[in-house]
Amino acid sequence: MAEENNNKDKNNEYEDICYVCRRPESKAGKMMRLPQGICICNDCMQKTFDSMTGLPNMGMPYMDMFNMAQPPQYEDIPERQKLKKKKPKEKKKAAEGEEVFDIQHLPAPHVIKGRLDEYVVGQEYAKKVMSVAVYNHYKRVLTDTMDDIEIEKSNMLMIGPTGCGKTYLVKTLARLLQVPLAITDATSLTEAGYIGDDVESVLSKLLAAADNDVEKAERGIVFIDEIDKIAKKQNSKSRDVSGESVQQGMLKLLEGADVEVPVGATNKNAMVPMTTINTRNILFICGGAFPELDKTIKNRLTKQSAIGFMSELKDKYDDDANILEQVTTEDLREFGMIPEFLGRLPVVFTLQAMTEDMLAQVLTQPKNAILKQYQKLLALDEVDLQFDDGAIRAIAKQAAEKKTGARALRAIIEKFMLDIMYEIPKDDLIGRVTITEDYINHEGAPRIEMRESGEAKLLTQRQE
Repeated sequence: MAEENNNKDKNNEYEDICYVCRRPESKAGKMMRLPQGICICNDCMQKTFDSMTGLPNMGMPYMDMFNMAQPPQYEDIPERQKLKKKKPKEKKKAAEGEEVFDIQHLPAPHVIKGRLDEYVVGQEYAKKVMSVAVYNHYKRVLTDTMDDIEIEKSNMLMIGPTGCGKTYLVKTLARLLQVPLAITDATSLTEAGYIGDDVESVLSKLLAAADNDVEKAERGIVFIDEIDKIAKKQNSKSRDVSGESVQQGMLKLLEGADVEVPVGATNKNAMVPMTTINTRNILFICGGAFPELDKTIKNRLTKQSAIGFMSELKDKYDDDANILEQVTTEDLREFGMIPEFLGRLPVVFTLQAMTEDMLAQVLTQPKNAILKQYQKLLALDEVDLQFDDGAIRAIAKQAAEKKTGARALRAIIEKFMLDIMYEIPKDDLIGRVTITEDYINHEGAPRIEMRESGEAKLLTQRQE
């Protein structure tokens, strides 16, 4: 009896899929079961009967026939021929003391920015633009009506150097709004039919992030990084399958279309069930560093300023650190982005490069700051980890010299914390570790305080 109940629950969890057209039972209607657990919908079965009308069945004595009105019953239908039914999911609970945004109770832009401020240092303009764009997008989704006025999507294009926080901003935003997020790299995308991922594969990732819930995925966020890598190649005689063709293929996704995507896989094949996703309410955010774009902007501004003044104004913009803020659609077109693609990304904004002061703040200020993470790790061993101000400044200085933004911080700290995290579990008497500026500058060692006497001793620094 228990086994029958288990089988019944399993059958209720999945719905049949037509072996021919790949439609689930909820769309194709009642299925007919055939041997080997294969299911076929009425439409496909009717087409099969129509194609066989007039065939001399009596002339085929070796053909096995059975009564279709009483098909055999199979309980062990393979799950690859079934699609998991939708079921209501419990809302994910937030951590204690942390407010979770509900898409049905959309917060105002200043509230969204205030929450972003808790996790993201600097980039005030970018956070303000994103907060307004996201608010308008989901307000459009929640009040979508078929009246005469149709509000267009607020897809975004983020321009900023590597390590300035483009991906982190999007991740934080999706986590606060509790919507599924798919992140993909534009360098892996190619035109359909060529080696690589086609543009529709990003929707498969979004569907997976939404636990195969189509309705939830259709309100998610897709972030396409390194978008500048699919710029149209200049003076190329061969077919640009990873540049302009990818931009062309993304147009229907950005604007809104019904797209068939595989369930539980990124590639389409006959053995994978398909489902349809409408991208009309999916928010697309593209980001890229756009190297050499600053030169394009400088050339344009120099031509405008040099009329009548010649060489005196040619070097006016050479030292402008915020030159990217003056970017225009024409600059992006000259870079290699096609007009149709740019037209579907109406919200364009820039992010600033990370300065030494900003990197120092990234280490300590956010809720999940890097130094707080290491302090929590050592607290699990009942050890108090501290960083003096000089050490924080030295780490930020080394990261700024690498010119990779905030990405360099973790690697630098990991290098200096390796020996400390290796030695601490050996000695239960260690109570406090203080990272000093001399240790970061390879001129000394961290200060270790023992539990019993409170006397400080130096941990021998490993030199290579």
